[in-house]
Amino acid sequence: MSEPVIDTQEPETDHGYDYDLIVIGGGSGGIALAKEANALGAKVAVFDYIKPSPQGTTWGLGGTCVNVGCIPKKLMHTAALIGDRSQDGTAFGWTNSVGHGTERKPHHQWGKLVEMVQDHIHGLNFKYRTDLRKKGITYHNLYASFIDAHTVEGKKDGQEEGKRFTARRFAIAVGGRPLYPDIPGAKEYCISSDDIFSMEKEPGKSLVVGASYVALECGGFLHGIGNDTTIMVRSVPLRGFDRECADKIVNVMSDEGVKFYQPCVPLSVNKLESGKLSVEYENVETKEKKTEEFDTVLFATGRYALTQALNLENIGVKTDKVGKIFVNKYEQSSVPHIYAIGDVIVGGLELTPVAIKAGKLLAARLYNSSKKMMDYDKVPTTVFTPVEYGSCGLTEEEAVKRYGAENLTIYKKSYYVLEYEPPARECQAFVKLICNELDNERVLGFHYVGPNAGEVTQGFAVAMRCNATKEDFDDTVGIHPTCAETIVKLEKGVETDTGC
Repeated sequence: MSEPVIDTQEPETDHGYDYDLIVIGGGSGGIALAKEANALGAKVAVFDYIKPSPQGTTWGLGGTCVNVGCIPKKLMHTAALIGDRSQDGTAFGWTNSVGHGTERKPHHQWGKLVEMVQDHIHGLNFKYRTDLRKKGITYHNLYASFIDAHTVEGKKDGQEEGKRFTARRFAIAVGGRPLYPDIPGAKEYCISSDDIFSMEKEPGKSLVVGASYVALECGGFLHGIGNDTTIMVRSVPLRGFDRECADKIVNVMSDEGVKFYQPCVPLSVNKLESGKLSVEYENVETKEKKTEEFDTVLFATGRYALTQALNLENIGVKTDKVGKIFVNKYEQSSVPHIYAIGDVIVGGLELTPVAIKAGKLLAARLYNSSKKMMDYDKVPTTVFTPVEYGSCGLTEEEAVKRYGAENLTIYKKSYYVLEYEPPARECQAFVKLICNELDNERVLGFHYVGPNAGEVTQGFAVAMRCNATKEDFDDTVGIHPTCAETIVKLEKGVETDTGC
């Protein structure tokens, strides 16, 4: 293993700066880095300041995941799943549950859901602040920008002058914020994922614009709790994920009543006297234009790195056109003592556990002589759409491009979910293993579409990290009756359910 590049221009002790390390960004990655560095003896400060969204939404310490990402998303996704399962109750003998059909779902109270979600988030904000204080890590609720390569100025929004702080090293972990399209009415009348989880009014008839996992997840839970929901997609949904699995998700969502306008883009949004939003949109292929009214329009059309106000260009830190920071394999920027982790780096994976792991490993390299680097290969993830999708490793498209279709064996199967059969749900589970024929059928890609995808994928991710072969999967005894047992029983050429 090559030696990690550690900046050595300044002394480790008696350097004369206020802190050994300043972490800019109080999200999951930044806090994990700060806590690990602190535990290893470094004097650390964390700067975190949230500027309101165009609709005025702001939040506390903890970053996107805790406040407007993974945590509230999973809670609202769960709310939708509970509504679906409540319809299954009669098939299992629950006489006080409602019957089938969306028109007979139990009434959902949006306000109660938002209150629960926000109470949970506020509790996490408090725990983060308390934990930093207990560990002796200084927390500054200030927006930091560089004055020079060892000095930042911290101030709140609107302040002309702030306070200056110096450090031996810096780590940038500011993450990103949602992009809005450059069309009339987008920022004035529409929301993003920054706003949806604390929105006071019922969403009502909703339009979600975007093709990312954020778009499909938000559209999924909005529909699942009873809102008339449309998702507007310019090209293909879930680009970068396995195409076959992505198509299955869209098909299931469509079958359940989510409308997809594809390939379409919004042209303008106007607010009517009634309070509704009139959206003009265009089919990008036929150029046909239409107008439709919605109660809520949510944009999930990408994110930009929150680095514009850091003055990085003044100190020589190089970024790309959306503000992401170029780093080497040691998360080191073009300025040797300034590092970056998480969503803010070019070519990184925008996943909370990745930022946390990268932060901890960086701290260990800086303050504990570790040589271990972040491995961005075979990182598992899950899309929490109405039918969940977990994956680890290569997609079929990536595997074909890298190894050639003739050198791959792909095992896949669609099969029934036991607990879905009594209520006669049409949704099936699906699994795919992509194996390398040139390497003893080493598993290159794992893909699972079905219930509890996050839990299932987390376990198989360990096998993927250990470079398991198809034989290793075959030699594993399945747990019966589960969806996951099918994954260790795949046979070549058998692509549909054949029972036990």
